[in-house]
Amino acid sequence: MNTLLVIIPTYNEIENIHSILSEVLNLKLDVHVLVVDDGSPDGTGMAVKQLKEKNPDRIHLMERKQKSGLGTAYIDGFKWALERNYPFIAEMDADFSHPPAKLIELYNCCHSGAADLAIGSRYIKGGGVINWPNSRLALSKGASAYVRLFTGMKVKDPTAGFVCYTRQVLERINLGHIQFIGYAFQIEMKYAAFLLGFRLKEIPIIFPDRLKGKSKMNILIIREALLGVLYMRFLKSKKDYLKSN
Repeated sequence: MNTLLVIIPTYNEIENIHSILSEVLNLKLDVHVLVVDDGSPDGTGMAVKQLKEKNPDRIHLMERKQKSGLGTAYIDGFKWALERNYPFIAEMDADFSHPPAKLIELYNCCHSGAADLAIGSRYIKGGGVINWPNSRLALSKGASAYVRLFTGMKVKDPTAGFVCYTRQVLERINLGHIQFIGYAFQIEMKYAAFLLGFRLKEIPIIFPDRLKGKSKMNILIIREALLGVLYMRFLKSKKDYLKSN
């Protein structure tokens, strides 16, 4: 079984959900999708149910009662994937800021053994962003440099949310000890994998700003990420993230 499971967390993504599922499932790849919906009032969950009826073996839905954070959505999705023995697990947004076609390259990087964790990166050669104001780009690049400084990771885009894992990474990380639920979650997962000795590799992507729906970014998420890096660096160690057998 070489199936890739793509986890897509959603909250009010009715404008994007049909298109993103269609593009992912039409890839020349053995791929399934798990949508983790946080009780979207716009009907995203219902739309996924309707799509699932037409493709029950490849579309899966986890419904949560309320908005509970990006990190917990992915953690619940990771546990679901491990219980069903998926060998490769990816995470991506529903809003097309993560280009679906790049899933093939992320998957191949892990499947070939070139890396244990492949990252869709905006800030390596060949990557970039579209339609961002200079202030937002400067903030993002500055945050990435800040993360590298304090964690020692060489990853140029540590806040990236477009990632493919081998199941071995998720099996070894103690998911119950992942502290953060916002954008710091993305940093913490990479930091945990880094501390545990897994190989991280970046794949360039072009990252456009979302065209439909509303961004979930806010000042509290940014603050969590900045303070979270200090917490990880000085209050966490390898043994905190290592899952005991």
